[in-house]
Amino acid sequence: MAAEPAPLSILKSKIPQPLRFPTAALMSLFLSVVLYSATSDFRAGDLASVSKRRENWVEIMGFLGCKIAELAVGWWGGYDSIDLASLTLLSHMPRLYLLTTFYGIRPSTMLASLAIDMLTTYVPFRLLRPIAATHKDNPPKDAVANRSVINDLPVRLFTTVLAACIYAVIVYGSFSSWLPIYLVTHFDGVRDISAAHSAALPFLIAAFVPVGFAAREFIFTPSTGARKDLGDIKKSAFNPVTANLVQTIQHNVWGYSKRTRTLIQRTATLAAVTGLYSWVEVYLTIDGAEGYGAAGWAAIWATAAVATGSVFWWVGDVDGITA
Repeated sequence: MAAEPAPLSILKSKIPQPLRFPTAALMSLFLSVVLYSATSDFRAGDLASVSKRRENWVEIMGFLGCKIAELAVGWWGGYDSIDLASLTLLSHMPRLYLLTTFYGIRPSTMLASLAIDMLTTYVPFRLLRPIAATHKDNPPKDAVANRSVINDLPVRLFTTVLAACIYAVIVYGSFSSWLPIYLVTHFDGVRDISAAHSAALPFLIAAFVPVGFAAREFIFTPSTGARKDLGDIKKSAFNPVTANLVQTIQHNVWGYSKRTRTLIQRTATLAAVTGLYSWVEVYLTIDGAEGYGAAGWAAIWATAAVATGSVFWWVGDVDGITA
């Protein structure tokens, strides 16, 4: 296994632990300002016509708070740079997809904005936190569980396409049923809903392959590779005869395997972050979007996150995979 580049090791060792998150937050905000300013001429013409103006400091500070909260979830959730970049793609994409599909915003503008958002979370975490063993191609044998599974190319391809299919089916089902009328009713200013009527499932699946990749990296790989620690071993030795009331309740409520607990935690985080971020971003940035409308749009993607995590649990619940 290749050693970590010297500059990264030096940077991590020089910054005291209590200062690393503030450093990551400042670095992320700085990169965001620089990259969005550098691409403003390319993006502004598209987004200005559909965006609400931020006219007071309360709104501006609110958006800064959302950015820092997102970073905090990643930092204190123990996520590495790949985790947080994947979470960023999955939670930021719904608003940009709405703008591209129903407001006529160029796909290149969406991709540029999404790339900036991912870079501004990936770079600070890559510099200040090591890559998790589950995301390394050749981790130490005792560092991860089910190493042969998470590093198997057919498994990677299958789980990526599977997640893409789940997202595509849920979005396609919404397009084919309630969403067109919902958009017209709760999004004053939506320009064109023909994409909902002309959507083809195979093309949606192909378009959501990056989403499937991110979902696999955020949910399936870390949960399948989660290895029991000493605390997990002690919990697995639960004895109902000698356990007290608190231990019994804890075991009954949260006495799942390490893989299942990790999968539940990450699925819940993805659904919550996606739902909340999508609602905030759509309602507060898109001109004419109602709060109720933004909630409905966010619910589609939160539902897809929960469905993907549930199917990933089912896929991993087979003989040969360590729980």
